[in-house]
Amino acid sequence: MMSNSAQSHTNSHSDEQTNRGKTTRKTRRSSVSDSDDSAEVLKLYNVQKQYGTEPIVNNLSLSVNAGEILTLLGPSGCGKTTTLRLIAGLEAVDGGTVRLNGDTVSGSSFVPPEQRGVGVVFQEFALFPHLTARENVAFGLTDHSSAETDNRVDELLELVDLPDQGESYPDELSGGQQQRVALARSLAPEPDILLLDEPFSNLDVDLRVAMREEVRRILKQAGVTAISVTHDQEEALSISDRVAVMSDGQIEQVGKPEAVFQHPKSRFVASFLGYASFIPGYVSGDVVQTEVGTVPREQIHGLASEYNQTHIDLLVRPDDVSVCQSHPDERETQSEDHRRMQTDAASTHAQFTDAPTTVTDPIDSGTESKTETETGITDTESATAQTDESGYGCGEVVARRYLGPTFLYEVELETGESVQCMHNHDENIPESGVVDIEINADHELAWFPREQRPDETDERYPRGI
Repeated sequence: MMSNSAQSHTNSHSDEQTNRGKTTRKTRRSSVSDSDDSAEVLKLYNVQKQYGTEPIVNNLSLSVNAGEILTLLGPSGCGKTTTLRLIAGLEAVDGGTVRLNGDTVSGSSFVPPEQRGVGVVFQEFALFPHLTARENVAFGLTDHSSAETDNRVDELLELVDLPDQGESYPDELSGGQQQRVALARSLAPEPDILLLDEPFSNLDVDLRVAMREEVRRILKQAGVTAISVTHDQEEALSISDRVAVMSDGQIEQVGKPEAVFQHPKSRFVASFLGYASFIPGYVSGDVVQTEVGTVPREQIHGLASEYNQTHIDLLVRPDDVSVCQSHPDERETQSEDHRRMQTDAASTHAQFTDAPTTVTDPIDSGTESKTETETGITDTESATAQTDESGYGCGEVVARRYLGPTFLYEVELETGESVQCMHNHDENIPESGVVDIEINADHELAWFPREQRPDETDERYPRGI
């Protein structure tokens, strides 16, 4: 039997080792954040994963910095959840490397999940039903003394705003409270990185919105690096410091939410991040001519000079376009000068659509040239697009969706293109029939070369409302 003094010495030594381990972990994290706020915590390099012969993650590369909240956003089957599992160590990579704090954890070597210093918040929360909220939070603190565990649990329950719910069981908590307990439990061991798998999908709409703000506050206050996975665009844009949009196992674009939304690098990103319409245009000097009027060239983001006299598509969101009752009488009173301007523009358009024009694609990073042929606006009438002095164009309302505070209208232009417009519910907008529409965006517009239009059968691109 061990003597009291020996037992005391052993306990003291054990506590000392525990404290030393905690101190080392805290010191390392402190040194990372103090020395360089942009220190790289996670790096994926050419990561590959396939099930059978089907590639799920395809040469994916990504880095996440200390204290950053990054969201992997994409449709079902794009590989985002598999990527999360590869980071956690729940799956092994078939190629490439996963590094945490500079150490390889998957690739040439494999570190098991429990040794990676990774916390996971599961979609179903996965709380232990027979344990109280306090006991759930304390579950992973096996190397802490009783006093340290109590202090840490108190600290986390306070952080997630549940200081009085510690003795409640999961079935006595609301969905939002359960989520916060699950988050506190994952934060308790002070992981180097926290992974959240569809964290809001089990909550109703109103609670989901409130919890986005709450979870972001908790993560930022805790100073933890986090990666979230979701297919919800609004969720990703609201909670993240950066968003990585995924498709077919690859990252299409990564950047700050505002940059990715306003300046998408592909049509898929533009379409997936919200309602998107593509208006055919023709670059002519200092303007871009469209069916709904002319747009100053300076308002088109990154439109290079080599795209003069070429066809492009302008990206507009529903709040970039407005619709009003058509006034055919005003169309008939266009000035002769304006008619002459239309004729000159049409002649210029015809001149440059008869012969191919070689241009460089700004979306692709390579040097391959593209040859533009006659696509999109195909004749002189549609090139000038029925524009009048006020810059309005004619279309027809073919659908309307009630969204509560707003209505979303789908307007079909004379060339068959559809444009989505959003108006307040109390505005007097025709429910059907011929209308005028105009571009009223007060910001730069994104654009894409006309020849990059996707195939009509590509299901990744939603159509209509």
